[in-house]
Amino acid sequence: MTLNQLTYFQAVARYQHFRLAASNLNISQPSLSRSISNLEEELGIILFERKGRTVTLTKYGKIFLEHADRILSDVALAEKQMKKLSGNSGHVDIAYVFPLAARYIPHMVRRFLGTGNNSQISFSFQQSYTAEMMSGLKEEKYDVVFGSYIENEPDIQFVPILYQEMIVITPLGHPLSRKKNLSIRDLESYPIIGYDRTSGLGRFTNRTYASYGITPEIICESPDENAIASLVAEDFGIALVADVDSLEHFALEKLHLTDVSLRHTVYMAYLKDHYQIPAVRSFISFIKKEGTSV
Repeated sequence: MTLNQLTYFQAVARYQHFRLAASNLNISQPSLSRSISNLEEELGIILFERKGRTVTLTKYGKIFLEHADRILSDVALAEKQMKKLSGNSGHVDIAYVFPLAARYIPHMVRRFLGTGNNSQISFSFQQSYTAEMMSGLKEEKYDVVFGSYIENEPDIQFVPILYQEMIVITPLGHPLSRKKNLSIRDLESYPIIGYDRTSGLGRFTNRTYASYGITPEIICESPDENAIASLVAEDFGIALVADVDSLEHFALEKLHLTDVSLRHTVYMAYLKDHYQIPAVRSFISFIKKEGTSV
């Protein structure tokens, strides 16, 4: 059974006349008759009662018409959706780490939608950890993700887009806030609220501690800056975090290290040598051009 046979059957059922149906389909009447006969033979059932030049559906032809209408409607819908995705109104699935949720992602997507012919493009948004996002990217759950760099991922293209200064946050009035020269080694003297060790920033901060030969007392791990800042503001400890916008909402001290300069890089990532619809290609190009200026 082919889609052509279903289309021919639907036309004959609509016109109840082979000649009219053939004319509408722009094929010869004998070709149409052969196609319907082959379909009936394949199904093992008679679909039409022939009455001179006209035909009517049998009881079983009416049942089959319901299925044919539904199948052809689904095919038309699928074709419409594919044409939409291939044009100026496609869809982009993105995922990103929490610090980008407050401003960067909403701001960049809104700017993108206001550029050129992008206004009809739609987006799906998902927040997650870098490791989960990279898995989702490889499974084609996401088109583009924003997070930390992951080593040994040859099929993923990483593009640096943001550089976040790493700062120390403490409760208000903390002794470290009175130091003129804050050293990274000062962190060993106080309990630390750390990032989840499986996150990109968790791996980054732990590598940083190891590279400077310090072993701070990490009393707990939290998933993001909001969770960490909430604990710091209530004097559970101090933290080494990325300087993100959401920190402004907490009563705490933001201190800069004077002996080292630490920056965490945020990357845009997508699959290499992988087919992308125009909407995805346009968004990636836009972020490469405009996304580092935020």
